Amino acid sequence: MTMNLLAASLALVVGYSQASCPNSCSGHGTCGVDEVCTCYPGWGMNGAPGGDCSERFCPFELSWVDNPTKDGERHRYAECSDKGTCDRLNGNCVCFPGYEGKACDRQSCPGDCSGHGTCEYMKDLEYGTVYNEYYDGSSVALSGLGAGGKSFNMGLWDEDRARACVCDPGWTGLECNKRMCPYGNDVMDVIPGFDEHSSIGLPGYGNEVAQVQTVTLYDADLNNLNFDGKSFAIRFTSKLNETFVTQPIMWDTDDDVLAEYIATALKKLPNKVIDDVDVNVESGSNVAGVVIDVAFTGAAVQGKQHKLEILQDPCDDGCSPRITGLTNIRTFSDTTLSTVEISTIGSHNSFECGRRGKCDQKTGMCLCFSGFTGDTCNILTALK
Repeated sequence: MTMNLLAASLALVVGYSQASCPNSCSGHGTCGVDEVCTCYPGWGMNGAPGGDCSERFCPFELSWVDNPTKDGERHRYAECSDKGTCDRLNGNCVCFPGYEGKACDRQSCPGDCSGHGTCEYMKDLEYGTVYNEYYDGSSVALSGLGAGGKSFNMGLWDEDRARACVCDPGWTGLECNKRMCPYGNDVMDVIPGFDEHSSIGLPGYGNEVAQVQTVTLYDADLNNLNFDGKSFAIRFTSKLNETFVTQPIMWDTDDDVLAEYIATALKKLPNKVIDDVDVNVESGSNVAGVVIDVAFTGAAVQGKQHKLEILQDPCDDGCSPRITGLTNIRTFSDTTLSTVEISTIGSHNSFECGRRGKCDQKTGMCLCFSGFTGDTCNILTALK
């Protein structure tokens, strides 16, 4: 009788212990003396620790948007970054449209940039089309020359999460799905301050002023001897954001010879992207350093142009174009900085299709209005 009671008691104890935690913690946790499961990492139930440990947690990251605390704390860690739902069977986030990543922690780019661009993080987005448009030599702490891009680096909480398309040359739009059309001068426009037209037969024709960019190079040697026998190159960016780099330009101490070298190199760029240019070089006792004036006189480069970029760093074996570079050029922490600046504002303007036609964004060709023709609708077919 005593043995039977003992066996029955043991059976009750075993049964009680087996039933003490729900579903025996589903094999994903341990059962405590308080009949509460302690789940293994990544397991829980209904999005909370404990329960029967039958469901998975999903990755946590900073919330895209949430209610701030009374102390102003925001962007706390949240499952799927509050931009997706958690599939508790496999622990994977199902992100809302426009978001992706293990924890829905980054934005996706619209249309994957349509195959005509790259999807970049905010911190990697560069400002200014070319280097010298944001490093103008106005401060001794900034370099006036160069070719490297500069990104925001503003320390924003989402700088490595928010993304946008950076379109390939010739493409534009949020999705990079629209072709750019060529830019040209509005031949009927009168430029304020110039009172001139650019078309034959209209008042002021023949008195136009070309844009002039002035490159000032300061050598650490007062006589610019460090430049002698060296080579450099120039990068030009078109209105379609195409970049072109000249052949190596050999430095010559004769101003006229150097001017001819520079002009020839610019006019040899592919596709006649610079169809004509005038270059003047001045050095010696009358000026500080070497002053290079580049006037954009061609029909393909009318109006405002992106600033030229001087490639002055050495580019050795395996690099193109192969140049020695301009040694000891003053571009940083010197009171006199080498710069590229627009010294003369041209009388021409620059608009897509010359503002005398509409851009067919499927083909990248201008559909000119009646009375106008040409790639940029810059040719009159009849006098008004």
